[in-house]
Amino acid sequence: MMPMQPIQLVIFDCDGVLVDSEPIALEVLVDMLAVKGITMDTDGAAERFLGRSIASMAEVVKEEFRVEIDQVFLSQMREALYARFRQELQPIARIERVIAGLKDRGIAWCVASSSQRERIELSLTATGLLDHFKHAIFSATMVKNGKPAPDLFLYAAAAMGTDPSACVVVEDSPAGIVAAQAAGMAVCAFTGGSHTNHASYQAALLALHPDARFDAMEELLHFVGGARRPEDHSDA
Repeated sequence: MMPMQPIQLVIFDCDGVLVDSEPIALEVLVDMLAVKGITMDTDGAAERFLGRSIASMAEVVKEEFRVEIDQVFLSQMREALYARFRQELQPIARIERVIAGLKDRGIAWCVASSSQRERIELSLTATGLLDHFKHAIFSATMVKNGKPAPDLFLYAAAAMGTDPSACVVVEDSPAGIVAAQAAGMAVCAFTGGSHTNHASYQAALLALHPDARFDAMEELLHFVGGARRPEDHSDA
């Protein structure tokens, strides 16, 4: 099977897709929740929060654990996270090569993330990717409803002047995949980040039937170029 029509725009998630940030973010979140008296491992945090906005995370914590997430907590967590990003954060392997390939094919790209713009820009700066994306950065703070609602992806497509049916989203989380599907966009599940070994992670992604799944970012170029789907290309 091929994409239904030529792809004009690739919408990248940021965490776990452009930058290998999820293991760091999950560790910081687990440590911070422990201060609130919530005992959780990174598997549990990944299952509940991966791909969701801060607002969605706070809602889950309040509903499940009856604990309020206040601004002091968020500020402290942000400081701890940013400090580790500046020291440790790495880009996803060969992402710059893929961006160059999209440019060669005349395909536009942008980033649409559940994170605040400040965090997106810090992540891209720390990994040397900001110059590739500073023209088109979209944050969940720009829309009413974050992922798994489709609002952010639809907003990004409209801002980039592209019909949703001509977009492909690259996501690493169930919430992001659901959002892309609700937006009427093709979606590729990227499983090349360091966090993808969490229990039930692969099963949760596959249960949503993304249009493609791959753990090497270069396979995206085969998808958008109308080559074989990445899952069929793995043995080549």
